[in-house]
Amino acid sequence: MAKKINFNKQSIISEYSKIILESGKRPSSIYLFCQHLKVEESQFYQFFTSLEQIEQSIFTTFFESTIKLLSDSEEYNIYDAKTKVLSFYFTYFEQLTANRSLIIYLLHEDKNQLKNLKKLSDLRSHFKHFIEELALEPIKIPQESIEKIQQKSISEMAWIQFLMTLKFWIDDTSPSFQKTDIFIEKSVHASFDLMDLTPLKNIIDFGKFLWNEKVKV
Repeated sequence: MAKKINFNKQSIISEYSKIILESGKRPSSIYLFCQHLKVEESQFYQFFTSLEQIEQSIFTTFFESTIKLLSDSEEYNIYDAKTKVLSFYFTYFEQLTANRSLIIYLLHEDKNQLKNLKKLSDLRSHFKHFIEELALEPIKIPQESIEKIQQKSISEMAWIQFLMTLKFWIDDTSPSFQKTDIFIEKSVHASFDLMDLTPLKNIIDFGKFLWNEKVKV
């Protein structure tokens, strides 16, 4: 006798993932998927309105799990921003690695790479919010509108860096994906070094000083 499925958002994601891994393809329709789940379509629509939404949720579920694991750690709460980002990367990609076959399928399912990337749209929003919450500080420019643009630019650049890391991980053939760990560490350190603009701040301050002195003269 088949075991009855506890019907909720997580069970839908789990069963959907199981079908992909065991059959090598996604369910061809919501109707057939609901037949597999032994539920009415109306019940399915309480959680999702399309199969694509399930696929997007797979990536955000890993994100939420990562944030919970990190937040439950007392040490994480006292980390500086760079260490928090490193911790996020290592934890998130550890979860991706544990589900690599599924992730590779989802990101290579369609020949149109834009459609595959669309599956990351919800993750993008979550990730950018995570970066913005860290309140990374670029050069201080005393105009609120410019500061907002800077913060958006930082989160957008961080997302591009994440996509580069994801691509590296997909192509990585090293044992235990050790090269991805190295890539993460070096790329995060490099990105924070680029934001450490103290020398440039000093030049700007010096320029302001010279300008003020010139005006006085």
